[in-house]
Amino acid sequence: MEILVLVKHVPASDASIKVAADGQSIESAGLSFVLNPYDEYAVEEALKTKESKGGTVTVMTLGGAETVKTLRHCLALGADKAVRIETNGKNTDGLATSTILANKVEELNPDIVFCGKQAIDNDDSQVGPRIAAKLGWACLSEASSFELTDSAFSGTRDIEGGKESVEGTLPAVITCDKGLNEPRYANMKGIMMAKKKPLEEVDATPAEAKVELVSLTPPPPRPAPTILGEGPDAIPALIEKLKNEVKVL
Repeated sequence: MEILVLVKHVPASDASIKVAADGQSIESAGLSFVLNPYDEYAVEEALKTKESKGGTVTVMTLGGAETVKTLRHCLALGADKAVRIETNGKNTDGLATSTILANKVEELNPDIVFCGKQAIDNDDSQVGPRIAAKLGWACLSEASSFELTDSAFSGTRDIEGGKESVEGTLPAVITCDKGLNEPRYANMKGIMMAKKKPLEEVDATPAEAKVELVSLTPPPPRPAPTILGEGPDAIPALIEKLKNEVKVL
């Protein structure tokens, strides 16, 4: 079985994000980047599928040379090979990203594609379903459980007030939610082997972005705290603010 995982290189969730001088990007100097947290569940599900069904796991990302770190991490976890698609700094929105990835997915022709339900930088949750739509494949989005037979799958996703069950046939795109599994850690053997595993680098096929990033603006600074007083004498002033300014009483 040919298994493909789509991953993204994103700023760490605890990183301090600053707008760069151009006003259209974030300052990357000194910023820590990691494998998108939701993609950790996708990689783990792919590895579990390989262990139960056999086959090969390929990880693929869209981005510059800096993303090799994330691909090597996935190889250390147990993936067999990696593909990096170079965009040469061109702007890619959800449509362009999914188009470029879908073209490569079609070329690789896997049996199943796993990816995170969303990337924590843009939070748009649209790339996986868009790829499935472009290829005419089945799709289970935001999977919280997943089962696979030789040619069909079933799973559930959380919805308001309950769970929704989905069944389909391969090929399919599965976007993975937190709790689907317990992602593993890379061991020393895996880290050493990752250095020798194949990593293909190709240029992206042209795809026009429909959304233009105009500017990034940091949130306004928090107002300075107000000291109302000390001890019981401050209670009337506190109640007054909660009633008339915050309006929670």
